[in-house]
Amino acid sequence: MALLAIAADARPYLVPGRRASAVVLPSICFTFAILLAWGGPPALAVQLVAVTVAGVRIRHSLRRTLHLALQHAVALGAAAGVAAAASLRIGTGPGWGDAVLTVAAAAAWIAARYVVAALVRRWTSEGRPGGRPKRHGVHADLLATAALLLLGPVVLVAAHVSPALLPLALLALHAVHRMVRWAGESERAARFDALTGLPNRRALQAAMTERAPDRRRALLLLDLDRFRTVNDALGHGAGDHLLTRVADRLAAAVPAHDLVVRLGGDEFAVLATRVEGPAAARRIAQHLAETLSRPFPMDGTPVELSASIGIALQSGRRDGGTLLREAEAAMYEAKQRGDQIAVHGPDAAHHSPERLALLADLRTALRRDSPDDGIVLFYQPQIAIATGEVIGVEALLRWRHPERGTVGPEELLRVAEPTPVMRLLTNRVLEEVIAQLAAWQKQKKPLRAAVNVSARDLHAGDIADRVAGLLHRYAVPAELLQLEITESALMADPHRVLDTTTRLSRMGVAISLDDFGTGYSSLQHLRRLPLSEVKIDRSFVLGMATDRGDAAIVRSVIGLAEALGLRAVAEGVEDEATWRLLAAAGCHTAQGWFHARPMPAADLAEWLGRYRPVQPRKIDSGFAGKPSNNEGAGWPPSPAKR
Repeated sequence: MALLAIAADARPYLVPGRRASAVVLPSICFTFAILLAWGGPPALAVQLVAVTVAGVRIRHSLRRTLHLALQHAVALGAAAGVAAAASLRIGTGPGWGDAVLTVAAAAAWIAARYVVAALVRRWTSEGRPGGRPKRHGVHADLLATAALLLLGPVVLVAAHVSPALLPLALLALHAVHRMVRWAGESERAARFDALTGLPNRRALQAAMTERAPDRRRALLLLDLDRFRTVNDALGHGAGDHLLTRVADRLAAAVPAHDLVVRLGGDEFAVLATRVEGPAAARRIAQHLAETLSRPFPMDGTPVELSASIGIALQSGRRDGGTLLREAEAAMYEAKQRGDQIAVHGPDAAHHSPERLALLADLRTALRRDSPDDGIVLFYQPQIAIATGEVIGVEALLRWRHPERGTVGPEELLRVAEPTPVMRLLTNRVLEEVIAQLAAWQKQKKPLRAAVNVSARDLHAGDIADRVAGLLHRYAVPAELLQLEITESALMADPHRVLDTTTRLSRMGVAISLDDFGTGYSSLQHLRRLPLSEVKIDRSFVLGMATDRGDAAIVRSVIGLAEALGLRAVAEGVEDEATWRLLAAAGCHTAQGWFHARPMPAADLAEWLGRYRPVQPRKIDSGFAGKPSNNEGAGWPPSPAKR
C-alpha cells in the first residue's frame, strides 16, 4: 500500500485554471486505506512522503508543498478521529455499519482539507491587495477526491483477498485521472478563447469580481479599426491569423500581473491591476496603441492596424458588468470623436449622476413590457416640394418621464448611444415603426417612414438581420422603410458602415445621410455608400432666407445631390420664404413646422384627412431677403403650422 501511494503521486492530478493547492493526489486512495486498516500514524507517515514526491514532480515551492502537506495531515487527522471514535477497522469482512462509518470518515477528511485550505488562503492573503480567494467551482476536484477516498476501502478488501489484486487498482486510478483531465479541459474551454488561447469574457468577469475594495484597477477595451478590410482583402483565414498575431503581441506587451482577454470578434480587453489614476491608464493605453501600430507581416504583405481604446477605472466595489459597459461607452466615444483613446469619468457631462439616473430609468422602461412606459413615437410629414404631396414621415422619439416630463430625442440619444441601452431603444423603435407601417398598409394608406439609427447599431452589424426579421413578421415591403445614418457614425468606422448599409440596401431599405454638412466625412462616401437621399441640416435651412452663406450652402448640396442621383431633403423648413427658395433651387423634399409639427400616429391620420397639397408659386431663383406677406396661403389652419 505504501509503495503504491508513493508511486501514484509521481503523477498527481492538476485541474487547469485552479490554484496549485487544488491539486488532487491519487495517493489518498492508499493512505486512506492504510488509516482504515492500521491507524493514523502510519497513514500520516506515508502521506507526507507521497506529498513530497508530488511537490517535486509538479515543481511546487517549499511553501506550497508545506501548505499541501498541512492540508492532508489535518484531513487524515479528522478521518482518524472519526475512525477512532467509532472503533472502525476494516478487516476481511466489513459490514453495512463499516461502510456507513467509512463514508463518515471520508466526509470528515474532505471537510477538514477544504477548511484548512480556505483558512491558509485567507491568512496569507489578508492585507495584500487583490488577495481575495478565488471562488471557482469545485465540482471536478471534489468528485475526484471523494472517488479516490471511497476507492480506498475497496482496494483494502481486495488486498486482503490477494495482494495480486492491488495493481488492478491502478486502472481505476487512471479512470479518475481521465475524469479530472476532461473536467479541466471543459473548464478551460469555457474560460479561454479557442482561436487565440486568451482568456474570454467569462474569465474577465470572474477576474473583475475577485478583488479587494482598496485596489484600483483599469479596464481597457480595444476595438480594432477597419479589421473587416483584412477579411475582405485576404480572406477569413488570414483574418483569424491576424487576430492570433494581435493576441500574441498584446500578451507580450502586458505585464504578467495584468490580464489580456479576447471578448469576441475584433474586440480585446486588458485588465490592468496596478493603476493609480486616469493618467496612468492613458499611458498604458498609449503603450498598447503603439504596440499595435507596428505593421503585421502577412504572407509578405505588411498589414497596418489601429485600435480605438476605451478606459474605465475600477475602484470600490463596483461590479464587473458596470465596468465593462463604461469601457465600451468610452471606446465608442473615442470612435465618434475620431480619437484613439477615451477615458470614462464622472467629470464628463454625459456621465453626470443625472444622466446616469436617466439612463437607468430608460433601461427599466425599455425592459418593462407595458404600454404605459412613456416611450412614444411622433411622426413628422415629409412633403414633395414640386407637387405638395406627402411622400413619407420621419419617426421621432419622445419619452414622457414620470418625474422629468417629456424628454426629447437629443437628450435620449446623448444618454443612450454610448451604452448597450441604445440597442434596446433601436429594437423598440424599429418594431413600433414597422408595426405602424403595417397598420397604414392595411388602411390602404401606405406611407414611407424614416428611422434614425445610431453608430452603435451600424457597428454591431446585425441590424440588417433585425430589420429583415421585422419586415417579414409584419409583412411590410422593404421600400416603405428608410434608415437615416449620421456623418459621425460614418466617420467612426466607414468600412463597417458600408458593409451594413450595403446589406440593407440590397434588401430594398433606403438609406439616408442625415445632418449632411455638419460632419467631417469625405465626399467620396456619397459616391461609395448605397444612399437614396441626403438631408440638409436644419442649421443651414433655417437661415437661408436671410443669410447668403447658408443659401449658397443649401443650393450647393442640392446641386451635388442632383448630380449624384440622390434626393435632397431639407429639414427645418419653418416659413413660406424658405419653402419657395428650396423649390427654386430644385430641392426634392421639405420637412418642418411650416407644414406640420411632429405628431402621434392618431393625430397624423387626422392631419392627413385635412391636408390639401399646394405647389409653390413660380419665383425667380436666387437670394430672397424678406419672407412673403401671404405666408401659408392655401394651407390648413393653425394646427398644421407652427
